[in-house]
Amino acid sequence: MASKLLPSRVESILLVRLSARGDVTFASAMIPCLRLRFPKARIGWVVEEASQDLVAHHPDLDEVIILPRAHWKRLRAERGPLAVAGEMAEWISRLRARRYEVALDLQGLLRSGLVTYLSGAPLRIGLGSKEGSRPLMTHVLPRDRGEVRRISSEYHYLAEALGLSPGDFPMSVYLAEEDQTGAERLVQEQGLEGGFVALCPFTTRPQKHWLEEAWAALAERTASLSGHPAVFLGSPDDRTAMDRIAALMQGRSVDLVGRTTLGEAAALVGRAKAMVGVDTGLTHMAIAFRTPTVALFGSTTPYLDAPNPQTRILHHPMECAPCETRPTCDGAFTCMRSIQTAEVEGALRQVLAGASIRLGGSGAGAA
Repeated sequence: MASKLLPSRVESILLVRLSARGDVTFASAMIPCLRLRFPKARIGWVVEEASQDLVAHHPDLDEVIILPRAHWKRLRAERGPLAVAGEMAEWISRLRARRYEVALDLQGLLRSGLVTYLSGAPLRIGLGSKEGSRPLMTHVLPRDRGEVRRISSEYHYLAEALGLSPGDFPMSVYLAEEDQTGAERLVQEQGLEGGFVALCPFTTRPQKHWLEEAWAALAERTASLSGHPAVFLGSPDDRTAMDRIAALMQGRSVDLVGRTTLGEAAALVGRAKAMVGVDTGLTHMAIAFRTPTVALFGSTTPYLDAPNPQTRILHHPMECAPCETRPTCDGAFTCMRSIQTAEVEGALRQVLAGASIRLGGSGAGAA
């Protein structure tokens, strides 16, 4: 599909997607598309600290520019706004010195729009720009076009609108060697060399959570279902919730919540025989790594069609869904409560069986 937005020759392209980890994972599919169309172009990405590991080691990126937003917040609290203003001015000066020709705002928010504008790129294309960021762009494309049921649908649409060749549009996440090494160390320490099933119950939004008692029941059944132990993954902020789940369990599982780096957790998901997770970054990374995955969606539905044969999506449509950040159920979270443990167990059996068939055959499809 031809596009009049991008010139036939481009020497430098800047991608702006600052956060969050799941969304950065979705947007990663843009990188190989751009590299295929512009093999000699300099391609960069601006990202916040918490998500930098997802793009920092991508072989098709020439540079990753860290927007130190969390650092600036701390600096403002410690030393005041003038100190922050000085650092921001220096950061903007370094960004503009890179002289990008094209900047793509993949996030569409005011802060990402400001970064895109301040890059100085003469051609600035926003995806669904809002929060007052539209005037900062030279062109704005709608975000709600394309096949909304597919994973990374908005970025797939953008790639087509820009005249790229998205094809299957696979997400592409590369981890640091130290993350892989750390994951291997944890596998050996926990005696997981024979394999494990990763469980990822946690997000920052309670309306995306499955029931804690259901996670406990699933973890206790995982070994008999799969022949492998369950491994819980999460951040230090999830520690209290994990303790509640552990208190409901009698069987053994491996609790690594808060005991890995983000990169190590991602590497473990990539090594797992299978994973079960809610709408969180690790679930989407599992799909990128082609780990057999059971995804539990309710108040948010980032995609509804399984993106590959290794994925099963469990979602019970409700009139109020997707409610995103504004639940109307007064904390009942009926959409997630309606997902039964037996359903998840059945889906887990399916993805494990599918993986066994592929790996036991000619070898095709082994990730």
